[in-house]
Amino acid sequence: MPLAVIPRLRTRARDLPRDGSGPGPEPGPGRRAAADRGSVLVEFVGMFPYILLMMALIWQGILIGYTFSLAGNAADQGARAGAAAQGGAGACQDKALEDLPGAWQGSAAVTCADDGTVYTAEVVLTVPVLFPGVLSSPITIDGRAGAADEREGG
Repeated sequence: MPLAVIPRLRTRARDLPRDGSGPGPEPGPGRRAAADRGSVLVEFVGMFPYILLMMALIWQGILIGYTFSLAGNAADQGARAGAAAQGGAGACQDKALEDLPGAWQGSAAVTCADDGTVYTAEVVLTVPVLFPGVLSSPITIDGRAGAADEREGG
């Protein structure tokens, strides 16, 4: 086979076009950024649903923790009010529901009881799904508290 038919495997610098296009060494940082300009957008669009999902899961976890806090505080307030008031169960329920936000009040179940020397209250709340007041999940959180009976003769 004659040498003229074998293709050249090396390209000399003088054979390359002056604008840098064509075969040759890797393009510089400026050329790479221009060539990859749309890839950042494509990667972001691909990851965006996962980012939203993670944000929703984190927010749901925050709502669960907040519901724990609300249930415990409402039970504590109710038990203290029931132990100190002559109204007993009525005062307990009113005080337990007083500080609850509206989204949690609709599903709240308050149980007050006088066990002799200790007045107890139990508050059961349902956890909202993402937006309080719109949807409730089947998850319930209960808070229990007790207070020494302070009533006369109790």
